[in-house]
Amino acid sequence: MREWMRWLIGFSLLLVAGPAFAILPAAPETSEPAIAAPATPLEETRDPEADTRIETRIREIFAEVPSLAAVEVEVSEGVVTLTGSAPDQAAIDRAETIASRFDVATVENSIERDVSVDSGIGALESLSDRIAGWGKLAPLVGVALLVAIIIGAFGYLLASFSGFWRRVTPNPFLAELVASAIRFVFVVMGLVIALDMLGAGALLGAVLGGAGVIGIALGFAMRDTIENYVASLMLSLRQPFRANDHVLIDDKEGRVIRLTSRATILMTLDGNHLRIPNSQVFKAVILNYTTNPQRRFEFELGIDADDDPNAARHLGRETLKGLAFVLDEPPPEARVEQVGDSNIVIKFLGWIDQREADWFKAKSRAIAAVKAALEDAGFGLPEPIYRLRFDARTTPLPLQNVELHAASPAPAPAVAEPEKKPAVVAPVSEDVTPQDEIAQMVEEERKAGGGDQDKDLLDHSRPTE
Repeated sequence: MREWMRWLIGFSLLLVAGPAFAILPAAPETSEPAIAAPATPLEETRDPEADTRIETRIREIFAEVPSLAAVEVEVSEGVVTLTGSAPDQAAIDRAETIASRFDVATVENSIERDVSVDSGIGALESLSDRIAGWGKLAPLVGVALLVAIIIGAFGYLLASFSGFWRRVTPNPFLAELVASAIRFVFVVMGLVIALDMLGAGALLGAVLGGAGVIGIALGFAMRDTIENYVASLMLSLRQPFRANDHVLIDDKEGRVIRLTSRATILMTLDGNHLRIPNSQVFKAVILNYTTNPQRRFEFELGIDADDDPNAARHLGRETLKGLAFVLDEPPPEARVEQVGDSNIVIKFLGWIDQREADWFKAKSRAIAAVKAALEDAGFGLPEPIYRLRFDARTTPLPLQNVELHAASPAPAPAVAEPEKKPAVVAPVSEDVTPQDEIAQMVEEERKAGGGDQDKDLLDHSRPTE
């Protein structure tokens, strides 16, 4: 009897202490590193009341969630079985997540999605509840909208002070740009504050992010337009020329009519309008003939190779000094450029004041005067001379037993050469007053104006670059 009692007590202790030793973690081996922590083993026995309590608790939770009210729960030996229906997949996943939070072995999710008409009606009821919620939010939306309108209106009010912005900015174009920037900033500020009042900060971030992406795409698509706009702004600040200036922009020559927000308008020397995009003007090489009133003209004349080039230089220089429209300072100059095949080329240079003499007229009169002076002094102005040489190709063949009787031709009668008459040199006109018909046409064009879309950005009160 005692032996049997000892055996029974030992077996009882083994049953009690066995699970405790079973759940103790094994000592890590020092020879190999641990790969992963062992999973917690399940209990060999389970209290049936624990399953009941878990089942009751899950049902209570599902009862408080409208989308999970039709879900059935059953717990047995730590296994939770979910059945029934739910309106959507999100509700099904939510039910499984809630059940897995309890001390259970696993969750068998057999919930089906409810696709019945009643479910659709329930969704409509949910939508009606949301609409009702939005109706309750209407006063706050109205206040937020009112705040946004007030802030935007204040920005438009500040931008409307065009006279003030024109006084504090260099030109009207920049003043308009500043006014537009103020309007944009205040409108965006009003929207930000309104959305913040509604608690829609995430929506604001998404909108601004999308606007940034769209802005980058539009920037690439409208690169030429933006480049022209920026060039117009820079030209309005730099003021590279004045109205009616005679300029050469790359290979395009004319007088400036106006500088607009899109193009520079010239009147060519033959009276035509020429519009050059400001992006091209900004990058171009600009030669302004009007900025400095003193301008030099130059021309070349060739004298005979046997003539004295120094004497020709001196004579031409003195002739230029004698012309009333040629300035004494800087003095006229004559340079030997090159010795050609049949002449010596001399370059003559002189300066004029464009306010009193026309450059084209002055150059034309100066060429005529120097040419006449050289010819009167006996200098030759030769044309190109070519020397031809004929060589015999072969030795003449001897003539045998051939008598040649060549009758000598009768001498041609002498023809008297006509007497050369001295060339009559017309008096050189000294009228070299500036040609101003193009300048007058430009002034008339500026007075007529080009419309509001072609506002002139040239400002005569500001210095040029």
